[in-house]
Amino acid sequence: MRHVVAYGSDHLAEERADVEQIVVISTGGTIASRWQGSGFAAEARGGDVVATAVVPEGVSVRVVDLMSVNSARLTTAHQLTLLRTVREVLADPSVGGIVVTHGTDTLEESAFLLDLHHDDPRPVVLTGAQRPLEAPDGDGPRNLHDALLTAASVRDLGVLVVFDGQVHAARGTVKVQTLATDAFADPSGSRVGDVGADGVRIHRRPERPTPLPLPSAAPPLPRVDIVMHHCDADPLFLNAAVEAGAQGIVLVATGAGNATPEISTAIHEAVARGVLVAVTTRVPTGPVAEIYTHGGAVDLAASGAVLTGTLRAGQARIAVLAAALASTDPAERVDALRHVLGTPGAPAPGTRA
Repeated sequence: MRHVVAYGSDHLAEERADVEQIVVISTGGTIASRWQGSGFAAEARGGDVVATAVVPEGVSVRVVDLMSVNSARLTTAHQLTLLRTVREVLADPSVGGIVVTHGTDTLEESAFLLDLHHDDPRPVVLTGAQRPLEAPDGDGPRNLHDALLTAASVRDLGVLVVFDGQVHAARGTVKVQTLATDAFADPSGSRVGDVGADGVRIHRRPERPTPLPLPSAAPPLPRVDIVMHHCDADPLFLNAAVEAGAQGIVLVATGAGNATPEISTAIHEAVARGVLVAVTTRVPTGPVAEIYTHGGAVDLAASGAVLTGTLRAGQARIAVLAAALASTDPAERVDALRHVLGTPGAPAPGTRA
């Protein structure tokens, strides 16, 4: 098999002779979908999915059938179950890495949540498919082969997304195509590597904050909502989320993170009630930044919102969710969110004096 021993500019994995055990955790998605009479839905077991792929030489596979759902139906409870299962699987020292087969709709969110808590040098690689299990031109078999090879090859890169011959860091990687097979990319960054005929080639090491502790799964789990700004937008939906009991809100702003004075006031009131508010943008590429006032990011930040850099809505929500799971104290949640975002000088969760 191949195992990466160096990083930097285009390092290629070196050969190793021993057999690496990779555990495939099956969660459903298009890669496990079959025709249901009116459309496709996740149905196949993990063994059926693995049987479609060529297993790389030097790799042995064990399958864990965790769930079988279309990923648009995933909940925080599902994702925490996946997180705990990953931790349980890695408790076995004979396991060399994990591949998670997952639906593409919310793969970016599950990958980021796993990455925020991943504290093991062994890789967790998420993959899936844009075409169903039995499609004659299916992309699932290649994606699964590449994910297995990557999981058996790399170390100390955190959680990865492998799709269409490309290796992506969990952070920043989003679904960029609804149907095409090159479904994932980081619009504001570069991919981590590639998988080709000569193996796994790594271009860079992702930057990651210190992993968060495994969160408690005790109910009730925190509600975190997403609200989008647009022409004629008012604070109605943001206030409705607060009244519905949201412990966190992500505002999807315009431009570099801008809204209106009325929304800035609503954020100030929400923060005063202990709600954790984050700001991202509906623009595909680039960071949010404090440039404009009159309801712009300057005012939103002054009202207590935390700007999320280049994270887009789904992953910004996961960042807020992880911070809400890390503490019940509003100030500690802000610290945890800034830590997750990699904000310079942000204290580690639980270290506030």
